[in-house]
Amino acid sequence: MTTQELTEQIFKKKSFLCIGLDTDIDRIPTYLLSEKDPVFSFNKAIIDATHSYCVAYKPNIAFYEALGVSGWKALKKTIEYLHSEYPEIYTIADAKRGDIGNTSKMYAKAFFDDLGFDSITVAPYMGKDSVEPFLDFTNKHTILLALTSNEGAFDFQTKKIGDQELYKEVIKTSRTWNNSENLMYVVGATKAEYLREIRKIVPENFLLVPGVGAQGGSLEEVCKYGLTKNVGLLVNSSRKIIYASDSSNYAEIAAAMAESVQNQMADELAKL
Repeated sequence: MTTQELTEQIFKKKSFLCIGLDTDIDRIPTYLLSEKDPVFSFNKAIIDATHSYCVAYKPNIAFYEALGVSGWKALKKTIEYLHSEYPEIYTIADAKRGDIGNTSKMYAKAFFDDLGFDSITVAPYMGKDSVEPFLDFTNKHTILLALTSNEGAFDFQTKKIGDQELYKEVIKTSRTWNNSENLMYVVGATKAEYLREIRKIVPENFLLVPGVGAQGGSLEEVCKYGLTKNVGLLVNSSRKIIYASDSSNYAEIAAAMAESVQNQMADELAKL
């Protein structure tokens, strides 16, 4: 999916909501455990109930890898289901990969070619040659970790190199790489005040913003500093939506939560 197609979906749905499918086998309703594939059954119900209110889904790959082969199969079935039933949905592999060039190339093939994701999160620590293999894929996006929402982000990301914070150096340097127009950036909602500075460096690139909801980030603050005339935001909510209830009507409750967020987003888009 191209950036333009994603933007069109955002305005059509009046939503820039991304729902994280951080599907934990220990947190899904217990009655699903009798299903042949409980993880996929949970995901399918969430997707069917919430797809009208969001433009993207972001499976956190660790939750699937932890289950071994069965988890990988559930992930593949989830993405295939989205492709077949809701092809307008943008898909993000929250994998945080990044390694030497030939290894990154294999990671990119796995997620872009085999699984068919539209984008993948990538760690920039190893630099240009670890990221460009992802950027080589046409109409795919590489989402670079820039300023994350966790407490440990301050250990390195905001430290200064000379007179400039490391996260700014990462973003500026990444713009010189091949096919950098295919870059998006992860910026945590709990760091919303930094968005003003980030927008000075990447005024138009999409930002994937986790941390709204369970981590306490403010949607209004994110929009205040990060929203552009072409939106430029994907705001992720995971646990607040998918684990809103553990009863048999969990998908219905998740839909109500997603609709509430979408309504807030529609109000923000109306200000553009």
